[in-house]
Amino acid sequence: MPLWKQLLLNVYYHASYPARLYNYWLDVSREHVPVIVLYYHRIADDRANPWTTSNRMFARQIRWLGDRFRFVSLAEAQRLIRRGRNYEPCVSITFDDGYADNCRQAIPLLVKERIPCTYFVTLYNVLSEEPFSHDLAMGNRFAPNTLEQLRAMAGAGVEIGAHAYTHSDLGAIADRRLLRYEVVAAGEELRAALGRPVRYFAFPYGQRANLNPAAFTLAREAGYEGVCSAYGGFNYPGDDAFHLQRIAVDDNMITLKNWVTMDPRKAHTQRYVYQGNDEARMTNDECRRNDEIPITKDAVP
Repeated sequence: MPLWKQLLLNVYYHASYPARLYNYWLDVSREHVPVIVLYYHRIADDRANPWTTSNRMFARQIRWLGDRFRFVSLAEAQRLIRRGRNYEPCVSITFDDGYADNCRQAIPLLVKERIPCTYFVTLYNVLSEEPFSHDLAMGNRFAPNTLEQLRAMAGAGVEIGAHAYTHSDLGAIADRRLLRYEVVAAGEELRAALGRPVRYFAFPYGQRANLNPAAFTLAREAGYEGVCSAYGGFNYPGDDAFHLQRIAVDDNMITLKNWVTMDPRKAHTQRYVYQGNDEARMTNDECRRNDEIPITKDAVP
């Protein structure tokens, strides 16, 4: 990010902070504090592309978040959303694609600090060990995670999720059989390869144009417990807990600070509407009536 843009973001952050703080305490008083889900891609020190974060910056961001938020798993995030009330700032960490570089420092750091993490992988690249096409298009050949790495991560407590079979744009697919291959088969084969449940699915690219109502339906029918997008936005208590909105993190501290401290640009993001939202909302209402379990720390290996 250019220096001038960082300076402008710093000015914006500090100038708007009093209003953010007021809105935060208003949400606390109403038990309406949103649940934040962040996503990273690749943690490495070569700054090869816009979705690579350095190891030093990643560790700094995690420390900063840990001083201000409670780290939660996606399952705990969903419970808080379904319950319909939340007074505590919390954040969930996720990764997309599945880069082997993440196993050098980033994942060991999260495991060491007992921080919940959901790690979404594209199955074709794991099985074939071929670099991602979007990296090849930029002249990069970054290694994807191997099955052995994923099994080791799962054994250490990292939740492994599906990120489609071939990292295709699911919003452009009308063929239900092909969608089933990308959504359902990806999860089934990943589960078989790992010998563990695959409970969550993340759309490749994850912007509104890349989402597909039929894919949401297939994911629910296949038994996924949640689906993640990537166009930004918070998850407020009482929202649809099946669809988790996520916010991107880059190699910049000020961007993260802006997004997670109730940035007005994210606070009122309109949720993507897909077939089945009404059913999900009814399920959430039932859960809020029945789920009176007190907030507890996640048990993380």
